[in-house]
Amino acid sequence: MPPLLSSPRFSPSRTSQNSHFCHFFTSTTSALKFLITKTKTKTLIPTSIITMSISTSSSSSSQPKEDLHNENLIQVLKYHNQTKHNFDKYARGPHGLDWANQPNPFRRYLSAPLLPLLHFPTQTEPQKNQTLQQNPDDAYAPLYSSLFLSLPPPKPISHSTISQFFYDSLALSAWKSTGYSTWSLRVNPSSGNLHPTEAYIIAPPIESLSNSPFVAHYAPKEHSLELRAEIPSGFFPNFFPENSFLVGLSSIFWREAWKYGERAFRYCNHDVGHAIAAVTMAAAGLGWDVKLLDGLGYVELKKLFGLEVFPEFKFPSRPVKGKFPEIEFEHPDCLLLVFPNGIGKKFDVNYKELSSAISEFSKLEWKGKPNLLSKQHVCWDIIYRTAEAVKKPLVIGDRLEIDPFKSSGVRNEGSYKGFTVREVVRKRRSAVDMDGVTAIHRDTFYQILLHCLPSGCGSGGKQRRQLALPFRALPWDAEVHAVLFVHRVTGLPAGLYFLVRNEDHFHELKNSTSSNFAWAKPDGCPDDLPLYGLDTSSGSLKDSLYYRLSEKLSCHQEIASHGCFSLGMVARFESTLREKNTWMYPRLFWETGVLGQVLYLEAHAVGISATGIGCYFDDPVHEILKLKGSNFQSLYHFTVGAPVLDKRIMSLPAYPGPSIDT
Repeated sequence: MPPLLSSPRFSPSRTSQNSHFCHFFTSTTSALKFLITKTKTKTLIPTSIITMSISTSSSSSSQPKEDLHNENLIQVLKYHNQTKHNFDKYARGPHGLDWANQPNPFRRYLSAPLLPLLHFPTQTEPQKNQTLQQNPDDAYAPLYSSLFLSLPPPKPISHSTISQFFYDSLALSAWKSTGYSTWSLRVNPSSGNLHPTEAYIIAPPIESLSNSPFVAHYAPKEHSLELRAEIPSGFFPNFFPENSFLVGLSSIFWREAWKYGERAFRYCNHDVGHAIAAVTMAAAGLGWDVKLLDGLGYVELKKLFGLEVFPEFKFPSRPVKGKFPEIEFEHPDCLLLVFPNGIGKKFDVNYKELSSAISEFSKLEWKGKPNLLSKQHVCWDIIYRTAEAVKKPLVIGDRLEIDPFKSSGVRNEGSYKGFTVREVVRKRRSAVDMDGVTAIHRDTFYQILLHCLPSGCGSGGKQRRQLALPFRALPWDAEVHAVLFVHRVTGLPAGLYFLVRNEDHFHELKNSTSSNFAWAKPDGCPDDLPLYGLDTSSGSLKDSLYYRLSEKLSCHQEIASHGCFSLGMVARFESTLREKNTWMYPRLFWETGVLGQVLYLEAHAVGISATGIGCYFDDPVHEILKLKGSNFQSLYHFTVGAPVLDKRIMSLPAYPGPSIDT
């Protein structure tokens, strides 16, 4: 995605009214007028932080476990509030970009054996590929839209299919060049193109890669695997079905914090979600299903990925600049099981025994030393305190639920351009500007939103469980909704809409938001699409206000108002953290990242573009909806529309890439 304005170069004038502006108005329209007229900007670097006041109940009979949960919850809520942007202050970040210490976007394990992977044509004519010495059918990629109806028959694990899997999920997609600057793009999007997410594969023996089961790090610049360790031969047959493997994701917080300061922890977890969706879509193209193994904890993932190679980072008590090579450690985020689709509930995972087996990984011979990414660093201590507070322990009672695949429907096949899944994922780009003119038809708009539903459609059931592609990788019920600013959708009035992705939340949402909202189904909306118009009264003044409002709320970025529609992802927040524990905090961002990746792919598949927006004014979004407290919070913004291409920037192939080390 393009740069996010988390590190302020500007900020609106301070007004005492801004923090509670909606309280003074009886209608949304008057609030919008006030908002727009009170946001003239001036240079302002915030130095003070206002934190949320948190009340927790305790008793003399409270157990230490409950106390720890309360302490962690306090830390998470403190972080979330402290890293909010508001009209009169931004979250703390660097005063400027330290280009001399920009982190290397490519982690390498020096001296680890490099196992090259195969390359594939992006177009659908595999016979034209001169570098693939395999059966041309190996390079086949199904139509993008077909994957939402059903998955193709599963392919066996091989050198070719593992190569395709990474090529279509986490590989480079292009290089860009202008003047003296050259930079790479990837299949999986990232905040500011900084790519904090690293990936690992834990797999059984694969011919032409390894004769033994192994752990390897994926090196996207080389499109190769770095062999880290060989693992016991009984590991996979003892715990997982045949023709399955594991993918681990980790985050290097420093890569994002270099640019975005304290808000970086949010963006790292957006990117984990983007990567989960990218992995799930690439796997689907090969007939494979994906499930998050969320019963394992932080300790198990650290051992499994071989991250004990990094020294423990003892973070200071305040933001400090200096030389901290240990700050470049990788935080293990999640583990994904990739397995043949259609296997159903024929297997389960014994997390207690699996944890015991993983504990032996500390004794393995791990190969390679991680490269240094920067010479100097800045430690934003609140990131690391919050990462500690959300570490998930081993949960032995968790069960692996493999639910049947649910179709999310293709109601308007004409919306799509006949692209294969590889064409969509590899040609996806983050727009940096939109034309402010192009409109889409409402049938296309509805089709995009149907693929944003977690439970699929057509079965008559309520939206709640995550059963459709790619949300089915996530084991929890949907917690994220979308408030939409519709700008240019033919046949649909401009205005404010709401997509309810978990219908169990409907009444709570309706009672928590403005009583003036209509909550009316729009014309032509499919019966199984829970989309509601909140404020869609016609009039050029109202339309103009919503265009300008979406821009102001997204840190004054015109791209939010120049597309066909934009949106904020609103999560059921504090109640989720209290009911399911604080480790749900990053997982809520993962869910927004998965939803964001669907919007990216859908936009490209229908012939337009999209981009994620991490810089937005948090509480003003809530105030427009009249949301009070922290039961619902906006966690990510997005915009979809026709891109404006910068002709000064030259595109180059992803591989072999430029000779310089960029």
